[in-house]
Amino acid sequence: MRPLDPRLLRYAAATRVTLATGALVTVLQTAAVVAFAWLVTRLVVRAIAGAPFAELSAVFAGLVLVVIVRGVLLWLAESVAARGGATVVGQLREQLVDAYGRLGPRGLAGRGSADLTLVAGRGMDALDGYFAKYLPQLIGTAVAMPLLVLVIGWQDLTSGIILVLTLPLIPLFMVLVGWATQAAQKRQWAALSSLSRGFLDVVAGLPTLTLFGRQHRQEARIRRVSEEYRARTMAVLRMSFLSGFVLELAASLSVALIAVAIGLRLLGGSLDLSVGLFVLLLAPEAFLPLRNVGASYHAATEGMEAAARAFEVLDAAQDVVPEPAVSAAATGLVFSEVAVSYDGRAVVGPFSATVRPGALAVLSAPSGAGKSSLVAAALGFAAHSGTIVAGGRADVAGRREAIAWAGQKPGLQAGTVAENVALGVPAPDRALVVASLRAAAAPELDPDLPVGDGGTGLSGGQAQRVAVARALYRLRARSCPVLILDEPTSALDAATEQELLASLRAVADDGVAVLVVSHREAVVAAADDVLEPGVLSDVRF
Repeated sequence: MRPLDPRLLRYAAATRVTLATGALVTVLQTAAVVAFAWLVTRLVVRAIAGAPFAELSAVFAGLVLVVIVRGVLLWLAESVAARGGATVVGQLREQLVDAYGRLGPRGLAGRGSADLTLVAGRGMDALDGYFAKYLPQLIGTAVAMPLLVLVIGWQDLTSGIILVLTLPLIPLFMVLVGWATQAAQKRQWAALSSLSRGFLDVVAGLPTLTLFGRQHRQEARIRRVSEEYRARTMAVLRMSFLSGFVLELAASLSVALIAVAIGLRLLGGSLDLSVGLFVLLLAPEAFLPLRNVGASYHAATEGMEAAARAFEVLDAAQDVVPEPAVSAAATGLVFSEVAVSYDGRAVVGPFSATVRPGALAVLSAPSGAGKSSLVAAALGFAAHSGTIVAGGRADVAGRREAIAWAGQKPGLQAGTVAENVALGVPAPDRALVVASLRAAAAPELDPDLPVGDGGTGLSGGQAQRVAVARALYRLRARSCPVLILDEPTSALDAATEQELLASLRAVADDGVAVLVVSHREAVVAAADDVLEPGVLSDVRF
């Protein structure tokens, strides 16, 4: 685990500004430390020499001023670290969410939703400790420590040599303890990931477990994983205390060695008191950044581990090749020699077809023929060959902006019907919500009706129509030129199905390219064009 991952500079531009500002503040802090030691030395030496009170008062006033400046610089350093950390974490989280979208389910295969949520949530929050505690000390080690060593060596070469010889002891102990801490931190993160996945699985399957009276059997599993996480966390804390003790001991012995050498030379008369006292005051300050960076390393390990996992996702997203731009003259939804494969096995294609603006097209084929795979490819959720154009855009981001869609599973969240229809909109247009529900053949649903997670409280058909209303809301709110619905009538009776089809006909008449995935006879009969992947793959409509 590197102290400063270069990918942090690449994916979060604010890191460079934070580092540069932190280095500048550290230089000023170092100057204040040197000035403090020099003024204290002058004050003590002149007092021993019997200097008048007026002369001592001037030096004391300068000392007070330096103390105030050091306090201001300390506050400024913490403020820069906190603000810079918040900005960097925001940039990383934004890029991480964008990477999830670019990769899609196919690219994120093997990464559980609990792990992804853990990295984007708690993991990114843990980076605050990295920026607030670890990074300022790392900058201090790289900037302040060499400057202080040079000043000490310039004043007293012997002390400078002792300092150079003893300083490497601290990094040596840091590395030895750091290896053990890193291993403990990885085990802690693995335990937390296991706990998150297990808890998510239990919550998701709780209705089924309750139905069969098995819900209590999961308590032991959650308790066991929680206990394991507690033990891993305590192991990391023990490592932190151990490392703090080791680093303090090494630094104290090194400073004591310098102090003994200075004391012997003062007794022998080979060293002036002003030089000896000045060096003795600066010696602990030279060790301080290195001691602090070792101690604060443990506060940052969780964030660094999460950042490493986030970088894996971001690196994978960088390998996603953008699709070529096409002429804006292309309208509707166009599939050109599109083939989708999973694990090296072709599931559909090559498929070519065009859904014209103003047309209601139905993608019809038996289950397993690849209908949903084509929809996933159009939305950028499945890797594919060939070209897909939606509303004149061939890139994934552009296609998603152009398409309003509803999948086979409604995917409703806890909240009201209106909040699910206008998902992601801070201030929903209530009139548009009501109109969308009416167009989705669900006028009986009250927009203020509470809905549980997964659509609890609604029937299957009602949940399906709320999902369709969500797509219609997006279609109108963002003026999307393409509407895609995957099996929107599978849970509807014949009368409601005809009502929804009439609404979709009206949407198509408004100039929208409508593609419905279905094998129901009533939907196929209402279509202008019928597309059959694998059968009419070389036909354009």
